[in-house]
Amino acid sequence: MDVWHQLCCCSCEQEEPENNPLLSSEMLQYFDQLGKRKRAQATNLWNEPADDTHMERDDDRELYNLLQKRARLRRGSEGYRRLSFDISAHRQIRREVKDRWRQILEVLGFSAEADGLLDITSTASYSSLRQPLQARQLLTALAEQTSLFDRHCSLPERYLFVLDRLLILDAGDDFLSAAQCYYPLEAEEGPPSEEEPPSQEAVLVTLSPAPQGGQEEEEEEEAAVMDEESLLVKLIE
Repeated sequence: MDVWHQLCCCSCEQEEPENNPLLSSEMLQYFDQLGKRKRAQATNLWNEPADDTHMERDDDRELYNLLQKRARLRRGSEGYRRLSFDISAHRQIRREVKDRWRQILEVLGFSAEADGLLDITSTASYSSLRQPLQARQLLTALAEQTSLFDRHCSLPERYLFVLDRLLILDAGDDFLSAAQCYYPLEAEEGPPSEEEPPSQEAVLVTLSPAPQGGQEEEEEEEAAVMDEESLLVKLIE
């Protein structure tokens, strides 16, 4: 009986094992920052996604500098609002291009796959391209034969990766044909007269709404700070 009593007492006095978390707070912070970085990339739609510095292209560098300037200002100030307007204008152009691509993909029957095909992040590398020459030829043809892109800017390299994916799906030529049909090259003579019927492009295009003001501003702040950092290196240090 005494032995049983001692065993019971010993078992009661033993300390319960500590509940060690599966992930440390540093790792949780790292994954949180990765999520913010991904959202920032989706918001900014960098035209050269493989460039973490955003300095290689003039348009990316301009947007990045605007984000950096605004990050140093007090939120809600006049300067902050002015820069927010300029940033939104840059992003609206990029959203319009992406929406045109989405519309073509939906016409080709890729409604369910459109988000995945258009999702290009900073992890994209040119060495991963399966058919780089054919993708480059298609990108040039789209620029010369359609109105998918802003003709005043250089070609967005991010869509080279989209075309490479479409070539793997054997849909590259179909995409070019559909783009020529729905987004024909605009005439240089000027805007169409009032007597002309509305074009098929006007019926096809439906731009996605811009993010709500507060959330957009918060994501833009994260974009200005997060995109240029190597998060894992910072965590290790």
